[in-house]
Amino acid sequence: MFTGLSAFPLTPLNNDAVDEAAFIGLIQRLVVAGADSITALGSTGSYAYLTAAERARVVELAVEQAGETPVFAGIGALRTSHVLAHAEAAQQAGAQALLLAPVSYQTLTDDEVFCLFRAVTREASVPVVVYDNPGTTHFSFSTELYGRIAELAGIASIKIPPVPHDIDGARQRIRDVRAVLPDDVTVGVSGDPTAATGLIAGADIWYSVIAGILPEPALRITRAVQQGQTDRAQEESEGLTPLWELFRKRGSLRVAAAIAEQLNLAPQSCLPLPIRGLDEAERQKVDAALKSLVW
Repeated sequence: MFTGLSAFPLTPLNNDAVDEAAFIGLIQRLVVAGADSITALGSTGSYAYLTAAERARVVELAVEQAGETPVFAGIGALRTSHVLAHAEAAQQAGAQALLLAPVSYQTLTDDEVFCLFRAVTREASVPVVVYDNPGTTHFSFSTELYGRIAELAGIASIKIPPVPHDIDGARQRIRDVRAVLPDDVTVGVSGDPTAATGLIAGADIWYSVIAGILPEPALRITRAVQQGQTDRAQEESEGLTPLWELFRKRGSLRVAAAIAEQLNLAPQSCLPLPIRGLDEAERQKVDAALKSLVW
């Protein structure tokens, strides 16, 4: 399950409640496109802003609509007991894997993060993906910590932050990470602007924001790499440069929400307050970027 393209859909809100119809539409879109897996309640899914009941319902809806497409579920929370409760609810809803980021208010130590993953893997009945997203959690994994956690039974994949832009640097980073992992643990890349480079450099899976809303171009990049057509993959990624530039300036979540709203896939102002979407000038840039894409 932990290869190819994993799409991270939004969890759209409407009047401060999960818009179930919009979310179902997003999941159906990913299934039709052929995403290899769907990760509900990733950072793009705003998991940290949802109640336990909302999170359980989102996973339930994702599993119901995904059919044979595997669904992974984000379970990050501040307290270990809450993480375990989210894990149990996700498993009961039918999630086939769990995605765990070490969410914190107080700065965590390496030992504390290791103990969190140990607690989850001891209780979980499905595989666990290590989610390294320092931009949101403000915790950075060392390569050594990857290796330590990956020795736990049940760890299936490590999602690393963006790789270097140059292919040689990306290959070295992937080699360094893979060197500390068991053979059955895959390496996943995020940071959509450099994801094509990461896949070409040897990563097994792309954990993708853009795929959650525009799965077709993300799949073209992924399939091109899988078929050994690396130049085509880079060309496809370069075709998304207007969106990548917006990602860098305003963050992938806000841009993904603006795309969904522009395409009438989500209601206006679909993000959980206090997060606000893009302003009108930025939305015009999103519109121009969408019009420039090859669909």
